[in-house]
Amino acid sequence: MGQNENLKKNKIEEIGKVKLDYSDYSGEDLYCDGDVEDELLEIVKHRPPSDYADVIEERNSWPILYHLSPLRGNILDWVPFPAGKSARVLEVGSGCGAITGVLSEKAGSVTCVELSRKRSLINAYRHRECGNITIHVGNFREIEPKLPKDFDFICLTGVFEYGQDYIGGEAPYEDYLKILLPHLAEEGRLLIAIENKYGLKYFAGCREDHLGTYFSGIENYQDRKGARTFGRNGLEQIFRSCGVEEYHFYYPYPDYKFMKMLYSDAYLPGKGELSDNIRNFDRDRMLLFDEKSAFDGLMEEGLFPLFSNSYLAVIGKGFDIKYVKYSNDRAPEYAVRTEIAIDEEGAAFVKKCPLSREAREHVRGMAASFEQLRERYRGGRLDINACCLEEQGEDLWARFAFVRGTSLAELMDGCLEKGDIEGFYRYFREYIDRVGYNSEYPAADFDPIFSNVLVDGDRWTLIDYEWTFGKPVETKELAFRALYCYLLEDGKRERLQLSRAQREIAVTEEEAQKYRAAEQAFQRFVTGDRLAMCQLRDRIGGKVTAPLDWIDKYEDSAQINRVQIYEDKGEGFAEEGSYFVKDAYEGENRIALELRVAGDVKQLRVDPAFAPCAVKIQEVAWNGEPVALYGRKVLRANGRIAFPGKKGDRNCPSIVFPTEDPGFTIALGKLPRREENVLCIRMEIVRLPLAMAQDLG
Repeated sequence: MGQNENLKKNKIEEIGKVKLDYSDYSGEDLYCDGDVEDELLEIVKHRPPSDYADVIEERNSWPILYHLSPLRGNILDWVPFPAGKSARVLEVGSGCGAITGVLSEKAGSVTCVELSRKRSLINAYRHRECGNITIHVGNFREIEPKLPKDFDFICLTGVFEYGQDYIGGEAPYEDYLKILLPHLAEEGRLLIAIENKYGLKYFAGCREDHLGTYFSGIENYQDRKGARTFGRNGLEQIFRSCGVEEYHFYYPYPDYKFMKMLYSDAYLPGKGELSDNIRNFDRDRMLLFDEKSAFDGLMEEGLFPLFSNSYLAVIGKGFDIKYVKYSNDRAPEYAVRTEIAIDEEGAAFVKKCPLSREAREHVRGMAASFEQLRERYRGGRLDINACCLEEQGEDLWARFAFVRGTSLAELMDGCLEKGDIEGFYRYFREYIDRVGYNSEYPAADFDPIFSNVLVDGDRWTLIDYEWTFGKPVETKELAFRALYCYLLEDGKRERLQLSRAQREIAVTEEEAQKYRAAEQAFQRFVTGDRLAMCQLRDRIGGKVTAPLDWIDKYEDSAQINRVQIYEDKGEGFAEEGSYFVKDAYEGENRIALELRVAGDVKQLRVDPAFAPCAVKIQEVAWNGEPVALYGRKVLRANGRIAFPGKKGDRNCPSIVFPTEDPGFTIALGKLPRREENVLCIRMEIVRLPLAMAQDLG
């Protein structure tokens, strides 16, 4: 009996505690990513999840990162499920299980629907210890009628955009929702994670995620086939046409795939926050403008919700969590999630939650750090944001007050934007004075960077002091580190002269090198020598090309890559009798000339560029007949001429010009004449540095 027949007969396969149901499986995987799925299956069969970070760094592969990174689960990890893990969850399009594990940890039961058996096996093996997962393998349309109608959550992560392919019809996306909504329990929610076709990154030069083409979504998908994403208004229209009365939008950043932060309409990003934009792991991209500055402008105009790179749309009631930040590309003992939430009395507060059992001690230490720092700064002018520990069953978190104000970094940016350097340094000196208070006290926050200080009038508050150590740290080291981090976050801050800032705090260059080394050691300490996402992008990511640099180069070339022609009618060459040939360059390295030459011209000079260069003449023809350049004094140049050794190739010499005024002449005196003649010259040209051209010439 073949494998497919056996599956149809037995219908259920168990991988550890996970059940796979093949009742509606056709026996053929219609969707496959090729050999990488076999590689993933081998990994999850033989390596535990704790090894996945090592595997990602070993393989340097986008698909491996995409499917195995724990950051994939961030998009739904923050969602507050009912206490007691009683929630019933349906995950449509569960794929290789990047989200399934997070749902399994939070829910009572997880029902997955996945078209591909190979992907379902990958999911099952990686979560084989989870006894609450059932995977239905097969076409959703065939499985759907058998599904219960009491799910608390239905999750579509990177799935809704395929409605045209899997649902079809005239209104596939509306029909998709109409099929799904009846499966929700009363008060249930449907969660859709999807790219925004008008996301800023696509305007800035990222390719459309599904098609791999530039500007496809912005151009409204001229080819209507295949995956299709939507802007916010487009999604709202679909929801309303399905009779949905309540829905909410959340804004994952940089996008939903590797979400680092999540915003909401109740808490939108502030200026300067969105600086992590160069994320092109899967393919090359262009860089048409500075996305951080563009985001800042959109925020000033209140337009961020329309240009967020991704959406998490929630059909049903929203959540009391207004903002989330993940720090889980760290070592496990320091991995935390930061939230801004609303308590039962409607007051905002901040909570930090451990994302691993190892990180619980790190979170516990935050309350102790508050007590230490409050004691240190008692009598000073730096407030420490209050912190206390809270526990509920096995859950533990640190609770902080929600402090309002403007970050010191934003105030400093404002000074730089106005050219008010002295205003910047007034803030910097005030920072040194306040942070450096009681500096001999045996406790110091190593991370009082400018964005961690909120200013409200004369009140300055340190809101985040996660890295407090029980020893003094020199104030000038803290100030140097804060300035160093500030400059790294935004290239436009480079207008600030680090040398002057060092003088402000009396830091020598030797000390600066020591502090930079200490910063690198600190980052290794935090990440546990794991590669951060920015480092993985440098390893795995595609090329980033800035077309504006091409334009500058082209404009520069327009002045240098010009071909000037001189005609000698018996009186020598003169500037007045010269002319430039329009469109002589065919690309950057090819020149094609077709010159009209009067019968009284005795010789002609060609200046192929206005820079040192090397030229390979490929063809010279007079009235359609080749001109022999070798063996006669037909060709002369102010550079070194080298003729090929083979007789048949001797009409194609190379010339190296060690001058910024290169030129060669062709004698026409012995050629047959007409009243008007045509001289064709084709050549290849390469610009050279002057020193190299001098060595070669």
